[in-house]
Amino acid sequence: MRPATPLLAKTPFAIDSRPLDGALTPFAGLAGVSRAFRSLKIPGQIEANLPLKQRDRGLSPAQYIECLSLLQIAGGECKEDMEKLRGDQGLEKILGYQPPSARSLGDFLEKFHDPDRLERGKAKAERQRRLAFIPEENEALSGLGRVLSGTVAAINRQGEYPSSATIDEDATIIESYKHTAEPTYDGRRGYQPMVAVWAESGLIVADEFRNGNVPANMEPLNCARRAFNALPSHIQEYYFRGDSACHEHNLIEWLNDPQREDGPKGFIGFAISARLSEDLAKALRKVSERGWKTFDQDRDGTVRQWAEIDFVPADRTERKDSSPLRYIGLRLVKAQGDLFADGEKKKHFAVLTNRTESAETILRWQRLKAGTIEHVHDELKNGLAAGRLPSAKFGANAAWFRLSCLIFNLVEALRRNWPDESLRTAKLKRLRFEIFSVTGRITRDRRKISLRLAASKTWIRRLVRFFQSFPLITRSTG
Repeated sequence: MRPATPLLAKTPFAIDSRPLDGALTPFAGLAGVSRAFRSLKIPGQIEANLPLKQRDRGLSPAQYIECLSLLQIAGGECKEDMEKLRGDQGLEKILGYQPPSARSLGDFLEKFHDPDRLERGKAKAERQRRLAFIPEENEALSGLGRVLSGTVAAINRQGEYPSSATIDEDATIIESYKHTAEPTYDGRRGYQPMVAVWAESGLIVADEFRNGNVPANMEPLNCARRAFNALPSHIQEYYFRGDSACHEHNLIEWLNDPQREDGPKGFIGFAISARLSEDLAKALRKVSERGWKTFDQDRDGTVRQWAEIDFVPADRTERKDSSPLRYIGLRLVKAQGDLFADGEKKKHFAVLTNRTESAETILRWQRLKAGTIEHVHDELKNGLAAGRLPSAKFGANAAWFRLSCLIFNLVEALRRNWPDESLRTAKLKRLRFEIFSVTGRITRDRRKISLRLAASKTWIRRLVRFFQSFPLITRSTG
């Protein structure tokens, strides 16, 4: 008798070379993304704010952006990945139209590129003897920024968000080997966009795309101002957190001025990591041992200490009629026998603030920004496709990044409304496994079109409840 072949030593099936017929899709869970995109009235915002010429035939800007949203959420990293969605018959039925080709998507993104503005910005920088400059946005890119703000407002209307808003602002490096990419401060070539996040909601409220050679502390007020203006009208308390790149005269003066131009009036409490000038470093070292007070300890045993610093900078950043700003010293002390990477046992930092609470309260609060802005950068670059820019053209890359910010907010709205609360803080990697990668088939019975799902009854009930959270007219077609 022939001995049985062990199961794990064989594949118990043969591949049928005939394609499976019917409107099937492995991305049926993306129907929820399309539902949220349309229910939040993003298509209407795009139509109102994007002044892009379009042919009588072909897809609208809203359809391009809807498909790009599905592409990035499904895990696509480049415009060429759109071909996989374009060939998906089931997804075409779910959307009501065929997704664009990779080439037409590239043509759409290039409409955000304005070479004349780039040349004018470069010429102006040369006249001022500067290498770096931030290009002025064209109307299409500015319109996309208004769509981003409108999406924040639409998501805010769906849920109950607090009446306070903390803006966390920081730049991130996106490595790129495009021939137009500039070298960054750490030697890599790429881009260095600025992002501002509304910490209490987890939503991106503003961004500014920049070349890699633009210092992070160059004109940070631009992004901060747009961020505060994008907040909903019900906000009553305003705050700002930033690292040393935000220690810049114009930004600090604007934040500290209750009558600031082009921004909310009243107090904005802020805490910003101070740049360690030679004078500030001397003031930190002058603090006696008794002046340092321990308030925390890291897991590796590093002790965190604070001290009030009596320091007045030579280049004052306060208005003459404003209250003096406060410098809080921060000292990190390694455990006995341990040293920092540079061989030192102690490191000194400082935080600049206009808040009056206890020093340790302010330092703990300011440190919380690492849990918001750094998470957002990671999800944008690694969860979505912001880390792989599609073009050598600056405007196309700026649009791709801003659209990634919009898609990030769309995912945040989905997390908040999906009935399974265990996914409230899940990263995209898990969301793809739990929600989006579900097989479905479009079926038709007389005049009714239905989406049948290869999922459990519990999962299907959750999808139905999710659809109810994003109301739309459902119309059967004949």
